Parts: sequence; C-alpha cells; structure tokens
Amino acid sequence: MASRALSQLLLAMMLPLLKLESTFVPTVQSELKLSGGKPGQELNQNKKVEESVLVSSYVQLEFSNRTRPQKLPENLTLPAASTPLTPRTLTALGLTTECHVNPNGTRFCTCHSGYLWNATLCSLYPTCHGHTSETDSCMCRSFHGPVPGYCQLLPPAPADLILDSQLQMPRDTLNLILLKKEEATNLRWYLKHPESDKLTFLRPGTNVSQMSSQGQTGLSITGLSRHWTGSYVSIFEAQGFRWRLSQVVQVPLEEKEVVRLPDELSISRASSSGFQLSCCIPLTNLTYTATWSPGEGSQASLHNFSDSQCLVLTVEHCPEADTTYTCTLHSQNLAPLVAPVSVTIIQDGDTTCPEDFSVVAWNVTKAGFVAQAPCPVNKRGMVKRLCGPDGTWGPVQNSCTEAEILATSIRAKLLLEGQGKPDEEVQCILSRLPGQVDVVSTPSDLQETLHTVTLLANVVAETRTELTDSALKDLLTTTDKILEVKLSSLWTLAQAQAPALASDFLKAVETLVHSLSSQQHPFSFTSSNVLLQSQLLRHTSPPGHQMSFPAWPFLQALIPWYSLAPLVHNGTNVSITTLVLQKLDHYLTSSYAQGMWTPYTTPGLVLVVSITADGQAFTQAELIMDFEDVNVTVLCVFWDYSLFQGHGGWSDKGCRVHAGNTSAVTRCVCQHLTAFSILMSQHAIPENPILNLLSQVGVGVSILALLTCLVIYRLVWGVVVRNKVSFFRHAALYNMVICLLVADACFLGGPFFPSGYHSLFCLATAFLCHFFYLATFFWMLAQALVLAHQLLFVFHQLSKYLVLSLMVTLGYLCPLGFAGVTLGLYLPQRKYLWEGKCLLNEDGVMLHAFSEPVLAIVCVNGLVLVIVVLKLLRPSLSEGPPVEKRQALVGVLKALLILTPIFGLTWGLGVAVIFDQDSMVSHYIFTILNSLQGVFILVFGCLTDKKVLEALRKRFRFRGTQSSNSAVSLATNESCTSEHSKERSERAR
Repeated sequence: MASRALSQLLLAMMLPLLKLESTFVPTVQSELKLSGGKPGQELNQNKKVEESVLVSSYVQLEFSNRTRPQKLPENLTLPAASTPLTPRTLTALGLTTECHVNPNGTRFCTCHSGYLWNATLCSLYPTCHGHTSETDSCMCRSFHGPVPGYCQLLPPAPADLILDSQLQMPRDTLNLILLKKEEATNLRWYLKHPESDKLTFLRPGTNVSQMSSQGQTGLSITGLSRHWTGSYVSIFEAQGFRWRLSQVVQVPLEEKEVVRLPDELSISRASSSGFQLSCCIPLTNLTYTATWSPGEGSQASLHNFSDSQCLVLTVEHCPEADTTYTCTLHSQNLAPLVAPVSVTIIQDGDTTCPEDFSVVAWNVTKAGFVAQAPCPVNKRGMVKRLCGPDGTWGPVQNSCTEAEILATSIRAKLLLEGQGKPDEEVQCILSRLPGQVDVVSTPSDLQETLHTVTLLANVVAETRTELTDSALKDLLTTTDKILEVKLSSLWTLAQAQAPALASDFLKAVETLVHSLSSQQHPFSFTSSNVLLQSQLLRHTSPPGHQMSFPAWPFLQALIPWYSLAPLVHNGTNVSITTLVLQKLDHYLTSSYAQGMWTPYTTPGLVLVVSITADGQAFTQAELIMDFEDVNVTVLCVFWDYSLFQGHGGWSDKGCRVHAGNTSAVTRCVCQHLTAFSILMSQHAIPENPILNLLSQVGVGVSILALLTCLVIYRLVWGVVVRNKVSFFRHAALYNMVICLLVADACFLGGPFFPSGYHSLFCLATAFLCHFFYLATFFWMLAQALVLAHQLLFVFHQLSKYLVLSLMVTLGYLCPLGFAGVTLGLYLPQRKYLWEGKCLLNEDGVMLHAFSEPVLAIVCVNGLVLVIVVLKLLRPSLSEGPPVEKRQALVGVLKALLILTPIFGLTWGLGVAVIFDQDSMVSHYIFTILNSLQGVFILVFGCLTDKKVLEALRKRFRFRGTQSSNSAVSLATNESCTSEHSKERSERAR
C-alpha cells in the first residue's frame, strides 16, 4: 500500500437491516477489499428478529487506485463480526468520509456534507494544510498513521446566534446574543473582515465586552466604525462537536471619512482654465454610488486604489462666479453622504499669493485661503499652506503619513479596542516598527509611530502580556532610531501639535521594558541612544545591586541591599531592569513642579529603573545615582506623568542631592523608582574664587565695623541718648549691630561645619543666619515706625518702656516666627539647606522666607520716609516738636534715607541674581553691597551723627589733655547736660 496511492472510503451506516440471505454480490469491476470493521452500536436489541433494527457500523473500503467507483454496490453483506444479529444484509450506504493517501503515507480525510470530525479529533490532529487550528470547521484532518475514526453525523444546532439588525450605525453599540439549547464550552468570538479570509480573535478590550448568564452568552461592541464591519463568528463545543455560528454586520461610512481634495479652492480664471476635484472613500463591503453636482461642462471618472476609491471631477472651464460643488454618495437604505467643496473665483484687485514651488507646486491663491495639494504616492493626508492677508505665503503644513505607518497604527488601535490576540499581535507590530522608522519623513509619520508604541504599551499593561527578547530588541531598536538627531526637527513640529508626545513615549517605553518575560533574563542591549540591563536577582548582600552605564555624564546606580532584602527573603522571583535613554530628555517639556521655578537644562540622559516581583511592579525602593563630571549646581528629579493635566513635568519629590565620594561626583538619592535625571541650572555660575574672596573679606570688614560701632556706643551712650527719640533711634541701631554681627559671624563660620541634614551644627548655623539677618531688617522697620509715630502723633506720646517692648517684639519675635515656620515647612521636605552649604536653600526657600520679607520691609520704610519728609518740610506751628527733638528726628531720617536705599538696592539685586544669573556685574555688585552692610551702619548710622562725633571728640580730647581743670569742666558740662535731659524727659512724659 505504501508504494502506491490508495483511496479509502469510510462508511458509517444508520440503516434498516432486513432478514435476508447473507450474500455479497459485487457490482463494481475494480478490486475491492473489505478490510475489517468495528461492530456498530446495537439499537433495539429486544425487538423481534423479523423487525428492522437501526445500527451504526464502520466500514473501510480501500481502492487500488485514486479513482473510486462512481456508484457503490448497495447489496453488500456485513462481515460476520460486525453484529451478533445474523443474518444481516446491507440495503443502503451513506458516505461520510473520503481519504487520500500521499506517497509518504499521510492520510488526508475530508468529511462530506452533514458530517464532521468530533471535537476531540479536531483538536488533536492538524488540518489538511498541516497546522493546528482552533477556528476551522473540522472538515478535513491529516493523519500520519491509521485513521482513528470517521466523520460523524451532525445533530441539530445546539444554539442560535441572535442579532437585532445587520446594519449598525457608526458610534452605536453592537449586541450579539448566543441562545444556548445545550451546554456549550470553550466559547470564543471572532470577526472576519470582508477583505480577509482570516478570523480575528475578539477579546475584552476598551470597546469589546462579553457577558454570560443562564442559557445565553453575549458580545457587546461600543463605538462602532467601519473597522468593525464583517462576519461575526461564535465558535464553541457542544454535543461532542465544534460549532460555528455567524452573523454579518455592516457599518456604513461617516461623513468625516469622505476625503475631499481640496476641501476649498480659490482659482484665477486668467491663470487656470480648469481644475480637478476628488471625492475619496475607503474600501468597504457596502456599495456606494458617487455623483458630483453641478456636472455641466465636466467629466467624472472613478479611480480604484488598494485601500480606497476616488471619484474625480474634471472641470474643463472655470465658472464665472463662486460655485459650490457637491459630492454625494448613495447606498441602499442609507442616508446620503454629502461632501461640499467651495470654489472661489479670484477677481481683479483681489490680494493673492503668487505661484510657488516650495515642497509642491502652489497655484495662485486668494489671500486668507488655504492652498492644498495631495500627498505623494503611498502617503495619506494632505499638504496645506495658508495665503496670508497681505499676500505672503505661510509655512508649509505637511500632514502626509506613510500608508504602512498609518495601517500599523490603526492595527494597534484595534488591538487595544479588542481585535486580536495580544501575545501574537504585539510581537508582530513591534517587528515592523524598526523598518517603518527608517521611512519617517514628516511630523505626522513620527507622531503616528510614537502613538503606535503608546497603544502597544496600553495593551501590554491591560492584558499583562509578556514580551520575548526579540520583541524587546525590536522596541529598543525602534527607540534608538527615533532618538536620532536627524529626527530632531520633526520632534519640534510634532510636539507643537501634541505637547505630551515625548512624555507618553517615555511612559510607553518604560511599560514595555517592564514586560520582558522572566524566562528571557538576563538581557542586555546597547546602542548609541539606548542602554539596557535586565537580570533576575537570586540573592542580595551589601552593598546591593549595582549598575554602571558608559554615558555622559558617567552614571553609576545602586539599589541598597536593605531595599531588596524583603523581596528576596520572601522567595519571590525578582527581576531588575535598568534603562538609559540618551537625548529623550531634550524632547520632554521644560515643565517643573511647584517651587522649581529656576530654568534648567538636562544632561541628555534619562534613567529608568524598575523592579518586578512575581509579575508585580515594586516601586518603593531607594535608588542611589552617582553622576560624574557635573561641575554645576544640580537638582535630582524624576519625570512625574501626572503633572500639568497629564502632560508631565519634572519633580524633585522624594529625591535629594548628597555630597558625592569625590568633588567630581554628584550623588542623587531617591526613595522611589521611575524615570530619573538631573537638572542643571541654565545659568549656573561655577564657584568663582574672586567672588568668594570678596564675600569673605567684605564680611570680615563688616564684622570689624560692627565691633567698632559697639565700642563707640560704649563710649558715648550716655551723652547721645538725651531724649526718647534719641534713645529709640540708638536702641534700634544698637540691636541692628548686634543682630548683623551674630549673623555675619555665623556666615563666616558655616564653611567650617560639615554640610548636610545630618549635621546639627550646620542646621543651627543656617537657622541663626536666617533669624539674625531677618532681625536686622525688622529692627530697621521698628526704627522707621517709631520715627513716623513721633512726628505724626506729637500729642499722643507713649511711654519709653511700652515703645521699647513693642520694638523688641517686632525686632526679635517676628523674625523668630518667620525662621521657625520656614524650618518647620522645609526641613521635613529636605528643602531647607543649600546643597553643600550651611545656608537657606536658594531654590525658592531663600526667596520666599528671606528676600520677600526684606523687600517688603524696605518698601514700608520707603513709604514712611516719604511721609516723614513731607511732614518735616511742612511742619504745623501747633504740632512742631521742640528743636532738640527735631534735630534727633532729622538724625534718624538721615540714617534711614541712606540705609534704606542701600539695603533695598542690595536685596533688589539679590532677587535679580536669583532670577537671572547671566550678568557677572550684578553678582559683583550684590556681593560687595551685601558683605559691607556693617560698614554702612557704622558710617551712616554712627559716624554721620553730629552728636556722636562731638561726644567722641570731647571724649578723646579729655583723655589727651592732662589738665585737671579741663576734666572737671567737661565732667560738669556732662552732668549739667544730663540733668537737663532728664528734666526734659520727665516733662515729655
């Protein structure tokens, strides 16, 4: 038998057996061999012998050649072993299965109409095409050995597939109901598109849902479109067979799917004799008839393409007036689709844009109109260009998209909606992307490619699909090509239309990288823009899991062992994946979380770290990153996808900068896992030794000046404080000197303490600097308010002790409150300290907690000075103060008039330096003015006071003269002066 092809017939008989002689009369002249048979199932064995009995028997007939007889003998006798009831004569035959044997012995067995292979054989053996299928109709199976059975008679269908209407409207919801009469198992839904013979698997997705209840199962599809047109097939197993029930669904086109080229037109009769209008629709199983109107003087022609058909109207002569041409598409039982195109005739005197040949040929176009041109072959979309109101052409807007890229994007979109098997489709689509990136030439191409990756990431996240190593390699190759410099201009144009494009792409790549199958570890990938390392973690020990990447800046990352120990000790399957993306951060928008107002740049690097434990993402782990050769002020950040309405932005929440092991290393420590980078100040000025020297020398000189001021007060205090105004003035000035002296001393001593939040001395130094510098200005405010009160409320004087108490409250308690609140707010967030210094953080904290209160005090002082000056220039006869008191007030005024502008200019420059660090001149001016504040107080607060100078001259003249008379005279004068001052003071009270 093996040497020649044979034909076999399998006969299954459900036949009446009559009481006849057991004879065999062959009527066919070919060699016929009866080769055994299985006893059929006996039915009605208790009947009488003369009655007919319905039995089922299996007979195999083998022929010596491929040609079987056209008619089988009907008068055949069953073998003796076929049934215990004898005699039996076969009176009729029913052919169920026909098999053909090829030279290598494989049998291809096909069922005849009304018969099928049972579900078990159908699942175990391949089809006649050599593959195993769960969707075919079980009509043909191939066997490499003896045929284990035969096709069986189908019973009535065990279910009905119900559809309310075959015609479904766009954006409506389709409902299919399977009413089951018998128990059904292994139920699956498929869609067969009109243009394909392949069945597409339907699963729950964004548009597809399945429901089941007693006796029925349903399929629901929302948001219908033409992509859901086709034959819906329900495949299930019941009564031992695989059943296929189907319903045809048609979804008509929408008006937005009718493409007009152009959708408006302005044309000059002088330069153009005629024009063409196109009305195109995608291919669909519905029949549409298209017509153009008006049609006089024009010809319409139909053009068919691979995925669309167009009705082109050729107008031979331009109309004399503006005309609207209408393309109308009719289909049976549907409302017509109408697509109007307005044609405007350019008249003499109209402003127009001339002919131009940028990208494509642009005809003369009327001002305010958009000229349109078709895309090149194999591209979809349109090229547009606006003619400005002044008759100048605007930029070319190219929305053309490669047909293959667009088709892939649609395929990914349908996969997310519920069409197709993710484990197959995701790998297939990813394998196409590297080749498609090579043909990206327009912003639309890039946008659709990135959108495809985002859609695939959504599918993988929702279905928990695992990627193979080849699929991940395709993704990373695609990512590497997308980040190439040659596409940078397309990025800019694409993001103008979709600002969140780069953020969505980063999130998609992060999601897909996390989805690598655990069996594919370890895995690594290296290219010019993408570096990836992924491996399983078997155990952990100090220091932890380390990674290094040869990028710029050179990056080393560490996940400490104490973050990984709980996972490993629990026996979970832990995988760690680290990914470095070069250049992607340049395309992420420059958006920063609240409080991060300084403009920054990124180094061209984004690090993505993920930990997966038994398929679940683990995000709460500490990550230490060391960036080398970063010689500017940096901020450790991560990309927060939730910021700015989902567009994403940089945030430093949970991240902080630490001092590295060496001066060339910047260390970032973050308490969570996601996409990280560092931000470098765009105007970061490196450590300038000249500025540092100026600051230190200036503060040192200021301290000497303040000490001198204290010595002077020690010498002349009793002489210069002769009334309340003088007392208040010098008391305020004295406290300003004390506060500024302590603050400057803390400032100079700060560098000698170890920086960082672990150092209590550093925190105390920063707090004291903040408090005493603020107190200096609050005492200046107290001095100004006392001056205003003494002039404006001459007859409402307060006691010295009450005023002094108020001044102390304002001068010390208010700044203490500011400093305490600042410490309480920013220390828990680790935003209190300036990185590497024992000072307030320059990023927002110094502005809000120091510069703003100081500038507010300067403004209040300025307002007080204006009021006081006006009051002194126009004194009232009844309210004018005594001459001596007036002189004291003028002394206060002079000091404030000089110190307030100087201090205001100083901290005005300080705020300007924070916002704009470009100008080195402003840095030098601010450093000099700020460091010499003590000198200003000495000069303009003490040495310009005539009383102070006079007291000093008398003091030193007395010490330099050995005459006892002069000493007695001076002492007497001082005593008299003091007594007179006391008397005037008592009268003032």
